[in-house]
Amino acid sequence: GDSRGVRAQIVDDVVDGDEEDDFVEDTDAREIRRRALALGAVDAPLPTAVVQGRGPVQVEVMVGGRTLVFETGRVARQAGGSCIVRDGDTMVFSFACAAQEQEEGVDFLPLRVDYFEKFSAVGRTPGSYIKREGKPSDREILTSRLIDRPLRPMLRKGYYNEVQVLSYVYSYDGVHPSDWLAICSSSAAIHISGIPLEKAVAGVRVTQDSEGNFIVNPTNSQLEASRTDLIIAGTADAILMIEGSCDFLPEERVLDAIETAHDAIRKICAALDKLRELAGKPKWDGALRVISPKLMHDVAAVAGPALREAVQVLGKKNRESAVDMVKSRVFTELGPPAQALAVKSPEASESLLLLEMAWTATVSNEMRDIILSQDVRPDGRNCRMVRPITIEQGMLPCAHGSSLFTRGETQTLAVVTLGGENAAQRFEDVDEPNGSQRFYVQYSFPPFSVGEVGRVGAPGRREIGHGKLAERALKPILPDADIFPYVIRLESNVLESNGSSSMATVCGGYLAMANAGVPLKNTVAGVAMGLIFHSTGTFAILTDLMGMEDALGDMDFKIAGTRDGITALQMDIKLEGIDREVLRAALEQAREGRMEVLDKMEEALSSQLLALPKGVPRMESFTIPTNCIGEVIGPGGKTIKAVVENCGGDGVTAINIAQDGRVTIQSTDDDFLQKARSTILSLSTKVQSGVIYEGKVTNILPFGAYVEILPNKEGWLHISEVEIGRTDKMEDVVKVGSTIRVEVLEVGKGGEVKLSAKRVLMKDCGVIVGELVEGRITKVLPFGANILLPGGIEGWLHISEAGAGKIKEMSEVFGLGDILTVEILSVGKNIKLSRKSVTKGDSPPGAEETAMVQDGVVQVDPGNAAVVAEERGPS
Repeated sequence: GDSRGVRAQIVDDVVDGDEEDDFVEDTDAREIRRRALALGAVDAPLPTAVVQGRGPVQVEVMVGGRTLVFETGRVARQAGGSCIVRDGDTMVFSFACAAQEQEEGVDFLPLRVDYFEKFSAVGRTPGSYIKREGKPSDREILTSRLIDRPLRPMLRKGYYNEVQVLSYVYSYDGVHPSDWLAICSSSAAIHISGIPLEKAVAGVRVTQDSEGNFIVNPTNSQLEASRTDLIIAGTADAILMIEGSCDFLPEERVLDAIETAHDAIRKICAALDKLRELAGKPKWDGALRVISPKLMHDVAAVAGPALREAVQVLGKKNRESAVDMVKSRVFTELGPPAQALAVKSPEASESLLLLEMAWTATVSNEMRDIILSQDVRPDGRNCRMVRPITIEQGMLPCAHGSSLFTRGETQTLAVVTLGGENAAQRFEDVDEPNGSQRFYVQYSFPPFSVGEVGRVGAPGRREIGHGKLAERALKPILPDADIFPYVIRLESNVLESNGSSSMATVCGGYLAMANAGVPLKNTVAGVAMGLIFHSTGTFAILTDLMGMEDALGDMDFKIAGTRDGITALQMDIKLEGIDREVLRAALEQAREGRMEVLDKMEEALSSQLLALPKGVPRMESFTIPTNCIGEVIGPGGKTIKAVVENCGGDGVTAINIAQDGRVTIQSTDDDFLQKARSTILSLSTKVQSGVIYEGKVTNILPFGAYVEILPNKEGWLHISEVEIGRTDKMEDVVKVGSTIRVEVLEVGKGGEVKLSAKRVLMKDCGVIVGELVEGRITKVLPFGANILLPGGIEGWLHISEAGAGKIKEMSEVFGLGDILTVEILSVGKNIKLSRKSVTKGDSPPGAEETAMVQDGVVQVDPGNAAVVAEERGPS
């Protein structure tokens, strides 16, 4: 336990009951021993081939408020190096092996990194037919690249032995991500092996919380709540790699995030150094393939001033031809004899390989010197200039959206296709058993784009990585799904390449989406930055990196964003890292270049109207209650299939219903689109009392009829509720298939629905409970009167409701033809009326004088004595 919080311990290994087991027998030797003992050859000599080793070693380090545990010596003891790293219950196993000898004719590091996520790590079986993990997913390929990029520059220069690093996620808790852990475990496996890694390498993830505070190595839930996701790798001294997306972060905040990450990287690197101290193997001390100073001097002398002139020839192909002419002269003078090469002499082959390496280094030195001393780049630009840009919108008449974006000698044809949910990119990984992407970028880099002949087929790792970078850059400006429900597929077809084709994909992709009528939130552009670094500490940052500068320079830093901030970035370094000063200069210069590119793009879009092209199917999106999804889909999809069939069929209309209730309808016909929408809304609507529906009669019985008020929802219309008057026979009023307006009277506990057509008719005539209407008396009875209401409807006014006071007989107060204002009390089999609220506080109808109480004695008019007596009750 040192001051940086690193704790190490050696764990005793108890095997087969032995207290100590400090060696592991070779597998073949163990088998020989077993057979010898089985045959009774007790005196048979025991094999001596053993692999010396120690017990498991663990090192712990506290990072981001959690303890990381690195362990070696328990598994894969025959590998060159093996390490298990654990964060929570997520465990990544990494293994590193290297060939003992260098291969002939290899002038680069043949490093192969593969990362795999096992579905058994989450207790799940792959959903494929074979039920076994197959080719790597995009996520696994991207993580493999994250591991490779920071490790490659830290392997000893001139070490060209084949190296393989394999990382497996064998346990995943769904809380702690495994990708950055794989960087650390792979570095640990190499660091403790004999492979000559110059310094320990570590990677971390950084995000932001809602208040803008940085979080190191966030959990998945913290990551989902943030729109910033950066994976940063480096050594204790400097940063080697950056990859991720930002929520329009300003450049200074990005630098703060990098510094926060570097603090954590230093702690992990200290732990890895401790692990090597406890369990490391001697480093490989074989011969390195290095160029001698004499050979470098000879190549430079023969090339002479002609090389400097050739490097500055304008035009990629012209420059390559000029450089090749100088190269031919150098190889003729300094190369091995043709006869030795013809017989494939090993010495001649090695000599030719070293000459190739010296030539590349000489061209690089020449280019670097011109840039640092003269501020002139191979194509004539200074370090801050962006190459000329041309933009052609809508080049493809039948595509939904297209843009031909050309920057110097880099050109991409970006094409956008808009579709429904069935066009989404499906995927399966340990986090998402049924994942889908509504926006995805597919980047293509055919060999003709650089004038070569090559393989054409499935996308390679580089193509997947470049596509994902552009996807991250553009995703923050996409419209929300409820505003623009289309799935967006963006293709980037690189037609020419001389550097920075991924950033051309960002620019062309934005322009193509704008051409397709996508209502984007902002404008995004990207630019690639390079670095020329001198051993004295002087450096030059190159804006809009070109191919030669990428191949012979020290950095490739791709930065995309808006005028307000950065949306995505990716950095790779060929040095042993760079400091904050260089990063700040690169970010600030990139911002200048990005503004220039944004000006060009906005100028090209100034005359374009934002509208969907004619060939794009129309689409609508809305949400239904999740408990109605099953009802809308129906048993075996019967209901939703019928909706599609009634709206033109599969070739015209497509409907998708997500688990959260989000419904997306796509159709080439607007009428069918609206019909499908109204049908689904009806299917997902709960029947409520008091609501009026227009239904269709589905069955008629002698005492009523069944009416379908919503798709697959019927109610019962009793014969007494069909008309305002008496109905003798149902067939006289309705027929099967006819439409009828009905009101829901009641919804039973079991879902039974009672309907009334009479109620609707009454409401159409203004007969509404609680309202006042005028009516004419058509019949007077001793205990009430019939009153004709508007619309020819009759109601009943009972004597108890005829006024504020008591009335002995209706005929004494009311007569035929009288016009009265009445309140509608209720609507059932009869319409019940009342005048109490109308006459409250007034004299009873027809009375000339009202009873009064004076000194406790009731004073009444003789003509009203009977009424008052009844009010007083019997004497």
